[in-house]
Amino acid sequence: MDLQNGQTKHLGVTPPIAVTYPTPREIEVTDLLVQELTAQGTFESEEESKRREVVLGKLDKLVKEFVYNISREKKKLPEADAKEAGGKIFTFGSYRLGVHGAGADIDTLCVVPRHVTREDFFDEMHRVLRNLSEVNELTCVPDAYVPVIKLKFQDIPIDLLFARLELPKVPDELELKENTLLKNLDETCIRSLNGSRVTDEILRLVPSIPAFRTSLRCIKLWAKRRAIYSNVMGFFGGVAWAMLVARICQLYPNAIAGAIVSRFFRIMHQWRWPQPVLLKPIEDGPLQVRVWNPKIYHGDRFHLMPIITPAYPSMCATHNVTQSTKKIIEREFERGKWADLFEKHDFFIRYRYYLQIIVSSDSSERQLKWSGMVESRIRHLISKLESVENLELAHPFVKGFDKIHHCTSDQMATDVMHGIFDSTSITDKNNTESSQNSTDAATARVIYTTTFYVGLDISRRDPGTKAPRQLNISWPTQEFIKLVKVWDKYDEKSMGIHIKHVKSSELPPEVFEDGQKRREDSKKRKRVPPEVPEDGQGKREDLKKRKHDGLPEKDQNPKKIKSSSPNGI
Repeated sequence: MDLQNGQTKHLGVTPPIAVTYPTPREIEVTDLLVQELTAQGTFESEEESKRREVVLGKLDKLVKEFVYNISREKKKLPEADAKEAGGKIFTFGSYRLGVHGAGADIDTLCVVPRHVTREDFFDEMHRVLRNLSEVNELTCVPDAYVPVIKLKFQDIPIDLLFARLELPKVPDELELKENTLLKNLDETCIRSLNGSRVTDEILRLVPSIPAFRTSLRCIKLWAKRRAIYSNVMGFFGGVAWAMLVARICQLYPNAIAGAIVSRFFRIMHQWRWPQPVLLKPIEDGPLQVRVWNPKIYHGDRFHLMPIITPAYPSMCATHNVTQSTKKIIEREFERGKWADLFEKHDFFIRYRYYLQIIVSSDSSERQLKWSGMVESRIRHLISKLESVENLELAHPFVKGFDKIHHCTSDQMATDVMHGIFDSTSITDKNNTESSQNSTDAATARVIYTTTFYVGLDISRRDPGTKAPRQLNISWPTQEFIKLVKVWDKYDEKSMGIHIKHVKSSELPPEVFEDGQKRREDSKKRKRVPPEVPEDGQGKREDLKKRKHDGLPEKDQNPKKIKSSSPNGI
């Protein structure tokens, strides 16, 4: 905030709430906060920081060589023009914001001149990277919404995006701020450029970058501990959290991190959604593209917690939020306080019932794509569950749990794909060695599984009502399975998906954090609710398991879960 032509200039769409400077107590609290963030391991070492800079320098050199080779060999440009064609690496996301932690990936963008195509990038650049001894875990995802090459360069994880500009050359001094650079680009390139443009605009719109960075580190750690950091699952992603913190910084331009974090929870708890969070007025630009506007676009009116990106074309960064995840986020805003700021979530002891979504396939590469596709659609399942009578809330967990199973028979493989796991056949995803009790890898059939969880918050029974409630989740689960199976790469011979309902007492041990204990139910159930059908055929789980659980061999109504007591949050 400064004076311009005798008038006070401020950042943001409204004047600040307060412009007071830090008190001694706020300085003390901020120092304590930095100490705690350091103890929690949110800062990387100086050695790792330098290693990242070296890797980015090598990557930038590779991009320039890639552009030069395409210019000479494929486009037959003169030597002088090929050398001047350039090419540049931009960073964005947490690394560019300066809030990344140890081991975090680097979001990067490869910007090239107009004569280099996306096909050149995914063919030639991929080939170059594949032949480097410093590169491993190389994966191409050219058909993603934002196409990307994923890799590890000297063990540093990198997401590499691509964008071509309508320029004959891309010099080192090029910046991406000007909206005119977006002219004549396809939507995929505009989306790829958006990450870098948004990140840079956020940094331009905060009054104090040091205060912003420390505050954002704190809020990111809090959101991850509370398991509400995931755009794909319907919570807020990294850019959304950054914009929320930036808005608080604008409202208190002279505040330091301790004060900003405290006021963050107070303001976010009182925020009147769906009033949007804006860092600056939404601007028009040179393109015939959609800019967020609920007055014009019907779909924008349904955004429950809109946080709008500041770079043109402005978009809603939180369009995935559902009614359930909105309630969960608001609940976390309300409970946010200094005393237990970084306390871990209680997701796996909070609810009495959970859904397990078991995604399986027969190769690690296929599983990565298949489980990722299912994960990207889980928010649709949440939306469908929200319409179920007697279900107050469907709470998705922010990550899946990966396992590798060494199956000695077809029946065992079938059981695994239906969520019936023999612990002696399981190895952790990060451990390539089979367990001691499994057979030789040459004779075992390997099945890869990823299990996602949804907590079910069942409404309390009305006082005086004795009739058991029914929770029919058959339709939402069946519709979700149909939805994911229409994926053009789905192969029923090598991929599977099964949704089953489990009690909290049946959750596997790997889901519990250190020191956490299983939920102790105060009331015993007379019977375990029946299995959720996998599809329209109503397939049953393994008969032996049903007998072990005390279930009858034939369900009277396999499509309904009965519950006779409150969930007890």
